[in-house]
Amino acid sequence: MLLAVNVGNTNTGVGLFRGTELAHRWRLSSSPRRTADEIAVVLGALLESVGLSFAREITGVAIASVVPATTTELRDMVHRYFGFPPVVVEPGTKTGLPILTDNPKEVGADRIVNAIAAHHRFGGPVIVIDFGTATTYDVVSARGEFLGGIIAPGVQISNAALSASTARLPQVELQAPRSVIGKNTVDAIQSALVYGTAAEADGLVERIRDELGAEAPAVATGGLAWLIAPHCRTVQHHDEWLTLEGLRLVFERNVGAEHD
Repeated sequence: MLLAVNVGNTNTGVGLFRGTELAHRWRLSSSPRRTADEIAVVLGALLESVGLSFAREITGVAIASVVPATTTELRDMVHRYFGFPPVVVEPGTKTGLPILTDNPKEVGADRIVNAIAAHHRFGGPVIVIDFGTATTYDVVSARGEFLGGIIAPGVQISNAALSASTARLPQVELQAPRSVIGKNTVDAIQSALVYGTAAEADGLVERIRDELGAEAPAVATGGLAWLIAPHCRTVQHHDEWLTLEGLRLVFERNVGAEHD
């Protein structure tokens, strides 16, 4: 079975594939202080919770990470506990995705695997919106090329920054308020965070489509897609675990598909 791990700045997605089926998935808080041994304990507990063995049933590991310290510990954990190297999405890894940006090496691993999974599932051109710590917009051409994208502050960053930079505005619970026009301070902030982010997404998707000259479908993913995507008018698809699917595809392109 393939263990796929996507390490973000805030959350870590973990998935277990049985062939092409995402049989189990979990979302954890990211911690750059976890050692290889601590990571092994956490992953072992997750697998045990669904009746699986950490030592016997994992035949491959794929990793995408934007946290270098965690990447190092994960790589060490796989070598020590499984005895084989993981497939890490980094320069030199075969992805099958031409990256047509000024500096391809600076494109995050999560954005690469999102693009691969979206093009595999929906064809191209396609737009991926990842509502995570940052909100990223990635554009893939009809030929499966990564054309570039947009990076904006995420909902949680905006929530924290507004509170930290003002004397009387609080951080608020992340949920959609009763109406766009807030009747109190909390509702007013929630309206900006939820409906404002959705409007940003709609506006940028429309501009991307204009620039492409094509009606590219938009796919929402990321830890906060459940909150924002339902309020977007331009998003046709929502897949919270798109990144894990991209990791499976990258793994197959580097090792093969025989990991049931």
